[in-house]
Amino acid sequence: MARTEFIPWAKPNYWGKEKEFVTQALESTWISGGEFVDKLEKEIAAFCCLPYALTACNGTAAIQMAFLAHHLQAGDEVIVPGFAFMAAANMAIHLGAKPVFAEVDPDTWCMTAENIAKCISARTKLIVPVHTYGNVCPMDDILSLAKIKRIPVVEDAAEAFSSRYRGVLAGAMGSIGTFSFHATKTITTGEGGMVITADKDLLDTMFLYRNHGMLRQRYYWHELAGHNFRMTNLQSALGCAQLQELPHIIQERKRIHAQYQSQLADVPGLIMQYFPPEIDPTLWAFAVKLDSRAYPQGRDQLMAQMLEARIETRPGFYAASLLDFYHCSRLPVCEEISRQVISLPAYATLQNKEIEYICLQLQRLRH
Repeated sequence: MARTEFIPWAKPNYWGKEKEFVTQALESTWISGGEFVDKLEKEIAAFCCLPYALTACNGTAAIQMAFLAHHLQAGDEVIVPGFAFMAAANMAIHLGAKPVFAEVDPDTWCMTAENIAKCISARTKLIVPVHTYGNVCPMDDILSLAKIKRIPVVEDAAEAFSSRYRGVLAGAMGSIGTFSFHATKTITTGEGGMVITADKDLLDTMFLYRNHGMLRQRYYWHELAGHNFRMTNLQSALGCAQLQELPHIIQERKRIHAQYQSQLADVPGLIMQYFPPEIDPTLWAFAVKLDSRAYPQGRDQLMAQMLEARIETRPGFYAASLLDFYHCSRLPVCEEISRQVISLPAYATLQNKEIEYICLQLQRLRH
């Protein structure tokens, strides 16, 4: 069937009070810091069942704040997955540390304790599980290993906001969890991020680094050489309005996940990401791995064919071992996933009839 209306890969939606809250922030004249910043931090902390949350200007800055709070420095090593968005690896490099890339599970596409253990050395300072596409890494095993080795765990939950592992929210299990509120994420502030923690000392250190090393009580006195990682009151107002609609957003994303699973489950040549029974995912993106026998044209050509059908898709993340500047040894599992994964539209307002059209096109293009 022909289609004229374009289906984008991602699209933010403004559900209710975004304009009202942003207008309130503007009229308050507090457009940098302000009441919506405090409100968003308190509400996210309460949602995550942790005492502390701190906004950041984006998810990558949130990771850097977490690394600085753990005093990451030159010569340290940080274990990260070889298949993931590379924000954590890049922040380690910017702090003079070395990212050490672990293989991922071929079915869940997430890092495991077994593969992490192979990467631990005397220089390992942090373990950073990345909860890819809304899945959650096997945190019990990872935290058990980390406790034995006395290595802190920082969770990159940018893609897994509101996903749960054994009932606990992604990001709420390590020493620090980080979120992204980028325009494509589950809730959005345009750009923006968050750190969550139960550790007051870590919180205080992150607050200083976020705010040029200055305390609230003493203007222009620098306790340390900090950054400006602050989120504006305008962004936070948007986030507060989005957070009000989170139950509905989760419901819609679960609907989309179920629709894709139902329509693609029996399609030969398509392998879906596996979510173990202990995971209750809220997908950031729905992705499938292609069998080259069914799709001999290859992933990139398939993406071009989908675009001709008015459907925008995305490739899988590039494996670290395919990017020369990481100087990473071969990671066969990561590389196979990287070359074969295609990510389909999965925003919360995507309609069932649009999902049906996307799935029909995938089947039509199979050889």
